[in-house]
Amino acid sequence: MQLNASAPEEPLNAPEAAGIYPWCRKEYLLVDRDTRDLAPNPPRDIVKRCGDLLNGQVNPEFLKSQIEVETRVSKTVREAGEDLRHLRKTVAAEDNLAPIAVSTHPFAKWTRQEHTEQERYDVLARDFAGVGRRLVICGMHVHVGIEDEDLRIDLMNQMTYFLPHLLALSTSSPFWTGEDMGMMSYRLAVWDSLPRTGLPDRFDSWGEYQRLVAQIVNAGLIEDDTKIWWDIRPSARYPTLEMRIADMCTRLDDALSIAALYQCLLIILYRLRATNQRWRIYPPSLIQENRWRAQRYGVYGGLVDFGLGEVVPFPDLLEELLNLVAEDAEMLDWELEIENTREIALRGTSAHRQLALYNEAIKSGADKQEALVQVVDALIIETVSGV
Repeated sequence: MQLNASAPEEPLNAPEAAGIYPWCRKEYLLVDRDTRDLAPNPPRDIVKRCGDLLNGQVNPEFLKSQIEVETRVSKTVREAGEDLRHLRKTVAAEDNLAPIAVSTHPFAKWTRQEHTEQERYDVLARDFAGVGRRLVICGMHVHVGIEDEDLRIDLMNQMTYFLPHLLALSTSSPFWTGEDMGMMSYRLAVWDSLPRTGLPDRFDSWGEYQRLVAQIVNAGLIEDDTKIWWDIRPSARYPTLEMRIADMCTRLDDALSIAALYQCLLIILYRLRATNQRWRIYPPSLIQENRWRAQRYGVYGGLVDFGLGEVVPFPDLLEELLNLVAEDAEMLDWELEIENTREIALRGTSAHRQLALYNEAIKSGADKQEALVQVVDALIIETVSGV
């Protein structure tokens, strides 16, 4: 890891000065409790009913078998966690359906899914054709409020380095239509087939970013920047920097740990400005190598430390990050959330647990479908219980 000196900045030494506060948006798949398959056509009013119970914190998603929930703006990650715990339990109480916090369903067929009948989703379904029909995937988005627009861009440029680390900690999509795909995040393989995804470009200013958006919009390719879906982006609707690379975490404490680590990393990058430093910006092609390794292996394969020029075991890289953010984690009383990232690196993510359960079931005599059903059952329990 390397830091670069930068032009002098005015001293900034408190997270509050940048308005760095979190909130989360999470997408869930809706499972029929009898078949354990996705519910391709759930009751039409389920989103409204859940929304009425949850003060409008529930929204439809691209597919009818998906549902999106969002926390309120929170002063702490822990506060957001209590919100999410309540949201999960409320959604689970509706009809004969259960939410699963996972980025791909272990055996559902994308050919059986229907997109939600709304103008935005009708347009997406038309524009993306067969590629769009495969989007039976869910992700976790963490927004952190940063009022200053140029600061938002500067932090996005630097934060790109850490995105593979956050992905590795979150992976939950090893299966696709009943097959072990040999990847911990197959979701990204599906998602990357769309335009305007992947790592963001590097920008020198907010104005440069706005000019890029204007070019795409003026060409008639998109209506606005809500259809720019990079792994991290300035939100089109809020004064936030939105991290989008993460898979859905089945365990709620893992989700909170990743949100806390993301926020702490932004804070340390923000603090570095006070000492005229910034994180070294590496070429996207190098970051892409780590993105692929995180997608393929999760926390068990190691990532490249570009300062050393070699692959380093993920737990060792994580220790460097945790040492970097230790001061802010202590100040914010997030030591427990940050400490849990060490547990994820040791025990593995949801993807690793799903594969271990599946392989154990096969070894015990279950056939392929029975083993996959056992995986779904475990996902339902973990999602609803929040542990």
